[in-house]
Amino acid sequence: MVRDLMVTNNASHLLVYARVTNCFTKGIEAAILAGVPTTFTFILELFQERSGWLDKKLIRTTLRHTIKYDNVKKLFQVSADGEKEATAFPDFESAKRSMADLNGVPLVPLNALKKNAHYYVRSKVKLDKVRLPLHLEYLFFFASLWDFETDWHREGFAY
Repeated sequence: MVRDLMVTNNASHLLVYARVTNCFTKGIEAAILAGVPTTFTFILELFQERSGWLDKKLIRTTLRHTIKYDNVKKLFQVSADGEKEATAFPDFESAKRSMADLNGVPLVPLNALKKNAHYYVRSKVKLDKVRLPLHLEYLFFFASLWDFETDWHREGFAY
């Protein structure tokens, strides 16, 4: 479930903060610890509210956070879209927090918004299915682990 969805801005962009809770089941944790790379896809949509009309979708973007466990080094590597290097974590709890949090993601430039208009951001998260090498089908053993998807969460604001 998406919690603490917050929309704010800096001098140039609309920023989104969010946290996903209850996203790591025992099965998903076991798969990660077994070395299975796991990816969360965050879906963010920005709408302009319009009375008497359907709301206007301004943008839809996706961000991916991927976690991999290195059994040899005993480190968790978390990478996010747009980052050149993965961040290493020595403990699983810190890596899980990094996977589940969006911290000030720039959504659109402020000049794309109209003054005194009403908007809302919708967000949801889903767990990407794991593909095996050599284009094999999804691993049936883990298939039920990858059924995680949150409902849409909405946060309105006026600009």
